[in-house]
Amino acid sequence: MGPMTPTRLMDERGGLRARTLLTVALVAAALTHAGLTLWARAQGSTPPPSWAAGLLLGAFAAALVVAGRRIRATRRGTAPRPVHPIAAYRVLLLSQASALTGALVVGAYAVVCARTLPDLAAASARADLVSGVVTVLGGAALVAAGLWVQRVCRIDPPEGDPSETVGPLRPGEPERGR
Repeated sequence: MGPMTPTRLMDERGGLRARTLLTVALVAAALTHAGLTLWARAQGSTPPPSWAAGLLLGAFAAALVVAGRRIRATRRGTAPRPVHPIAAYRVLLLSQASALTGALVVGAYAVVCARTLPDLAAASARADLVSGVVTVLGGAALVAAGLWVQRVCRIDPPEGDPSETVGPLRPGEPERGR
């Protein structure tokens, strides 16, 4: 297995792969489980999750969807004020980072939720479970919003003459018409 390169994390057109997001969630779950186990051994209990984190993640997902809708309107030609291509690229990068962050949160807080299940008889464990579920849902909303905006920002290569392709030249590739 070779070094981890962006092409291994992305699909053939530069988008995040579902496999990458699943891997991030699973690694986050494993690390969170190990960390919470060590914490519980040293402190006796784990810190409670905050429901505010889930609400903030949901709000960020909503803001990302709003930005994606503006880009989609620009691409369709219906935007009253078109989005500049550099701004659209920044939104694309933000959406990919958001999807990765959401996957990390889903994996970590799924473990937090799972660790509260044995103690559901206690009111504090039920409150922790609700907070954890809200955070998992906020993370999942962030993943969904990030993937949707990534799809909205995708530009298919032009059909026809390959000399009209925009992008960096590969070593040894002849100069293209621009």
